[in-house]
Amino acid sequence: MPLPYPRSFNHVGIGVSDVERAIVWYQDVFGFALLREPFEVRANDGSYGGRQAANVLGPRFGRMRMAHITTANGVGIELFQLLDPPHEKRPESLEFWKNGYFHICLTDPDVPAAVARIVKNGGKQLSDIWQVEPDFQSYKICYCEDIFGNILEIYSHSYDQIYGGIMRHD
Repeated sequence: MPLPYPRSFNHVGIGVSDVERAIVWYQDVFGFALLREPFEVRANDGSYGGRQAANVLGPRFGRMRMAHITTANGVGIELFQLLDPPHEKRPESLEFWKNGYFHICLTDPDVPAAVARIVKNGGKQLSDIWQVEPDFQSYKICYCEDIFGNILEIYSHSYDQIYGGIMRHD
């Protein structure tokens, strides 16, 4: 049974060696807008974001810097600068025989149902279903894997609603 409407593209995560330089480059080259300045996430600091990152990224994750930028049509880009373990450049930039992105994110208002469809069709649920922030119960996320091993993150709300609204820190 087909779904009543197509799901939308939410954001993509990109690993970079220098998050500030990446922000400037994407603004200069594509005119992307900055939603959230660079900030640090640490696995062992007891924070909600640290616990969430450790759950999603696993036991090797120690800390990273992140920033959020967006395209003209609201598709977001998460920039990740891994610090522990340190960022590693791929030996070849275009390794076409390997997965080439960190993850893609799709927006679906019913995250548990989307996760169930992924699993039913041969994919995997990789993380718990998380609230984006503890005080916002209807804002949910979950990391999954498609049948090829590509990482899919599912959001209940648009990128702009989350990072330009509830998580905006001026």
